[in-house]
Amino acid sequence: MSNPLLQDWRTPHQLPPFDLIRAEHFAPALELLMTEHRQAVEDIANQAEPADFANTLEALETAAVPLNRVSLVFHNLCVSHSSPELRAAERELAPKLAAHHSAIYLNEKLFARLDAVAKQAVDLELDAEARRLLQRLHLDFTMAGACLRDKARSEFADCVAELARLSTEFGQNILTDEAEYALQLRDEAELAGLPAALRETMAEAARQRGLEGYAATLAHSSATAFLTHSSRSDLRAAIWRAKVSRGSQPARDNRPILRRILTLRQRQARLLGYANYADYALSDRMAGSAQAVYRLLEPTWEAALGQFAREKALLQETARREGLPEDIAPWDWRYLAEKVRLQRYALDDAEVKPYFTLENMLAAMFDVAGRLFGLSFEERHDLPRYHADVRSWEVRRHGQLIGIFLSDNFARPGKKGGAWNSIYRAQGLHGGTSLPIVVNNTNFAKGEPTLLSFDDVRTLFHEFGHGLHCLLSNVRYQRLAGTRVPRDYVELPSQLMENWALVPEILDRHARHVETGAAIPPALVAKILAAQNFQQGYATVRYTISALLDLALHQEADGVDDPSAFEAELCQHYGLPAEAELAHSLPHFNHLFNGGYAAGYYVYLWAEVLEAEAFARFEESGDLFDAGLADALRRHIYSAGNARDPRQAFQAFCGREPSAQAMLKKRGLAS
Repeated sequence: MSNPLLQDWRTPHQLPPFDLIRAEHFAPALELLMTEHRQAVEDIANQAEPADFANTLEALETAAVPLNRVSLVFHNLCVSHSSPELRAAERELAPKLAAHHSAIYLNEKLFARLDAVAKQAVDLELDAEARRLLQRLHLDFTMAGACLRDKARSEFADCVAELARLSTEFGQNILTDEAEYALQLRDEAELAGLPAALRETMAEAARQRGLEGYAATLAHSSATAFLTHSSRSDLRAAIWRAKVSRGSQPARDNRPILRRILTLRQRQARLLGYANYADYALSDRMAGSAQAVYRLLEPTWEAALGQFAREKALLQETARREGLPEDIAPWDWRYLAEKVRLQRYALDDAEVKPYFTLENMLAAMFDVAGRLFGLSFEERHDLPRYHADVRSWEVRRHGQLIGIFLSDNFARPGKKGGAWNSIYRAQGLHGGTSLPIVVNNTNFAKGEPTLLSFDDVRTLFHEFGHGLHCLLSNVRYQRLAGTRVPRDYVELPSQLMENWALVPEILDRHARHVETGAAIPPALVAKILAAQNFQQGYATVRYTISALLDLALHQEADGVDDPSAFEAELCQHYGLPAEAELAHSLPHFNHLFNGGYAAGYYVYLWAEVLEAEAFARFEESGDLFDAGLADALRRHIYSAGNARDPRQAFQAFCGREPSAQAMLKKRGLAS
């Protein structure tokens, strides 16, 4: 009981006691909690009383809480505040945890009880949420192999454990590649073209790594800014090559790992009677089938290619003036695009960023949440935290505490790249109120103060949308809470929230110049709005080819022998322009092999269709903070979790079926 993970957390709001937790605490704690969870499940499976909703489904929900509490701390620290010791623990524990959960899904007596309740559901007096829990749990078990027998059951379980091990190794290889790389810059010639704010953040990155001068890293914000502004094509090429070679270094080659992952996934799908893994994964998505996804992706691809060609022609003109080849190298694209953007829109990041400090943009998103949903955020400086960069807020709705919001915004060694939302505790009402603890992670370059590009602002609002989905959740059962919805629905609340980042009254109040405090000029806002769809062809081409690659890859029933050849053939088939290159080559495609988006990378575009329709409701009302619409949005989308079928929930809010036309128009790709 000296292990802090196994004690009662006598901290404010029962936050994890981060200051006491060490990497060596996780293995013994999780081993013990898995043993206790197995015993609790066995007790449920073997009880003499006939199966009913309370003694089977609600009992399962209760039994999972202690293990989930510690598992969430473990998984979050592994990506937000990793260390060699923690990575070693993850390699040991990830397959054990996966095998543990698989064994529960494959418990024949337990599934027999769950199945018995499902078969008598029509005669049971259950409300809508209880029926939804029954449906979802039954599907969870079925998708995890509960209907399999004998050798097929054990083979499925072996696949689950090995996939967990391989997925962990895949992600850790990329994390190590990103952490170890830094392009050191020492003199003015190497810093040519870099604005002052970027130089400051690169100086901080160098200090973190014990280097002199400046360091460009592979954190997305750092690498993208360098590719945009550096006048040195040779240095841009160095960053680009380092970025695209992640996961394919000889010492950490992810290609054999991903081949094995694909083979195991296809084996799982066939064991369950599906032709391929894509069919298996899509059976529990809004899309429902690969054909439905292609009906979205392929027309978008064609529209994006046309726009890309027009963008390329503009960049070639600039390349001639800059003395660069007209056959544009991938590492020169963003640099040339910035020149065109300055010329066409007179929009310079150096002019924009001073109006978007991180502090002000946090205030802006809290303001939006207050106006839409009645939320208030009170910062607490005394709550436990795992790193000095983390900030914490108590969140109230109309004065009532509804959750804790954590924000971890800066890139650093040991932190996974990208941006994501996660939880330390899910909302739920069964067995007493469970207050959600939600964390947003981004990887901004730290500055004094931190200045954001408008793309960074969108990212901040996007992850906050996920956070609100968890904070506003109002369901009984944690299995249905917050973001535990189909993968192609989970991005709706996040992408929808991005729209409010450009609302004029929010900008006028919060987009204030870092030095003068002056509000952002309307003329500059107009430039930002006018440039919204600039380079949308490039962005859409790079996203859509990645989604097409993912889907095609997971339709290969026997896996692939040569991932690089498969990539090349698919890109040739669709006519991917050489200047674009793949945004996510398979050896570093974390979404697919360590992020839960296998056969699901399309979901951002699918959700964008939903989001465009949903925000159109506010635009049509003439009031982007319309109280009635905001309340309906909260009830049907942000608070409902998975307690209601997503199609029904979306229809209840929008009152119409979604159409891709609004999305294409918003991207500037509609004919």
